[in-house]
Amino acid sequence: MTRRLDATPSGIAAAASILRAGGLVAFGTETVYGLGADASQPQAVARIFEAKNRPRFNPLISHFAHAQAAFTQVVPNAMAHRLAQAFWPGPLTLILPRAPACCISDLAADGLSSLAVRVPANATARALLEQVDRPIAAPSANRSGRISPVDAAHVLEELEGRIDAVLDSGPCMVGVESTVVDLTDPQAPCLLRPGGVTLEELQAICPHIRLPQTSSDVLPHSPGRLISHYAPHLPVRLNALHAQADEALLAFGAPRPTEAPLVWNLSENGNLEEAAARLFTGLRTLDHQGRALGLERIAVSPIPQHGLGRAIQDRLNRAAAPRPQDGVEDAAP
Repeated sequence: MTRRLDATPSGIAAAASILRAGGLVAFGTETVYGLGADASQPQAVARIFEAKNRPRFNPLISHFAHAQAAFTQVVPNAMAHRLAQAFWPGPLTLILPRAPACCISDLAADGLSSLAVRVPANATARALLEQVDRPIAAPSANRSGRISPVDAAHVLEELEGRIDAVLDSGPCMVGVESTVVDLTDPQAPCLLRPGGVTLEELQAICPHIRLPQTSSDVLPHSPGRLISHYAPHLPVRLNALHAQADEALLAFGAPRPTEAPLVWNLSENGNLEEAAARLFTGLRTLDHQGRALGLERIAVSPIPQHGLGRAIQDRLNRAAAPRPQDGVEDAAP
């Protein structure tokens, strides 16, 4: 039985005690809910993979209450300090070389010489991290390859009975995962995954940031990079100008006449922040209700390719990708 803890001092204290003892606690961040375990305990980290049915070939992001704590586990460079000052706490993950005295387990780091670190902005998450006072590895709190959870109810749909507790801090405000930037080569910063911090915002601090040529360029370094990902059960059709009678419609912008019997509009006024916050709930709702109605697909309206639109499109591209028989992975907050 999974305990549902309120975001109160006693609930946070109970969650911290579970984590220190090697248990699993899902908790909300500003991006999505993460499934946390003490990153310094290999057996606790192994429980994450078991609970999620997750392949053991991808590194996890470790979460910290503040930048000083994060930078004890990695070797920061000047750009890391600049980006942390600008965007932490917030939806940015940095990939940096492991520090010689790093306590994070090889299992959480996938045996790599680099680590993914983040300081979330959610107040409850930071209070939890302060009390635990250890690095917390936390991919998204869902079964591997499925839709990321943005409230506690979504977590329980996926992981009831498989984890010790969920700390309910309400819905996530950003709604897509963190932006991931590889700084292991300080001369060639690379945007590995678009997310809550936009490319334009990064370029204001780091004008020479580059994009990887393909996702295979970055698989060893970053969580959340496999092609088939964020997948509902129903197939997804992208850039649909018109939806058919056997399709659910994930719409964006002013409502238009449609044959689709089921519609979820990400943002009727075309606001990309609202769309990002509603993305995973929309996919989950259309998938559940669409299957109940016997629909065949989810059609997705075109999304503008600027600002948070890049992060939204990245998630949709992965949701629509051909699905392997195995080897799917999960996201990371």
